[in-house]
Amino acid sequence: MKDTEKRVDDEAPEAVAEEAGAVNDDAAAEVEADEPVAEQDTEQDAEPAAGDEAVGERADESAEEPAAEAAEEIEDAIAADLDKARTEAALYLDDLRRLQADFDNYRKRTLREQTARSASASQALVARLLPVLDNFELAVSAAEQSRDFDRMLKGVEMVLGALREVLEGEGLVKIEAEGKPFDPERHEAVIAVEQEDAEPGTILDIVRAGYELGGKVLRPAMVKVAK
Repeated sequence: MKDTEKRVDDEAPEAVAEEAGAVNDDAAAEVEADEPVAEQDTEQDAEPAAGDEAVGERADESAEEPAAEAAEEIEDAIAADLDKARTEAALYLDDLRRLQADFDNYRKRTLREQTARSASASQALVARLLPVLDNFELAVSAAEQSRDFDRMLKGVEMVLGALREVLEGEGLVKIEAEGKPFDPERHEAVIAVEQEDAEPGTILDIVRAGYELGGKVLRPAMVKVAK
């Protein structure tokens, strides 16, 4: 009996050890069985990541396409505006050149007309002075033949009257000066004289006659002025 119990007691630890080993083996097997599942999960997790990158690339490409199209549209609009501006500039340049040519023609035509009018006016004046020249020649010829002073004086006075008539017909007016107050715009004082019966600034005598033409002073009168 005691021997039997002893054998049972001796076998009990061995059975416990065997059971513990079996449990350990089962746990190891479960761990090994679980490890591929973890690896499979990792691989499954990695696969969607690669898919996400592809989707992101397609999204970037889709976003770049409208941007490129918008840039092309902007470039086309700029090119169209540039062509339009060049066309308008060419038209403006043509108009400017045409206007310049018209102005040059107008200037040349005006200059020719002014020259023609000046020549015509000079011709008319000379034509009116020819009779005065004829009278001068007759007066000198008569004085040389007769040596008559009175007759020569009368001829000179006639020529002088004819000359004045021609010049007055052209708008020439003699400036009144003697006995008038001195006017620096129409008179030129060459000497100042003291005179008791004259107020200071009064013109006493005319040294050289002055004339106006068309309302403007052609030549101021040289005068003596009382001081």
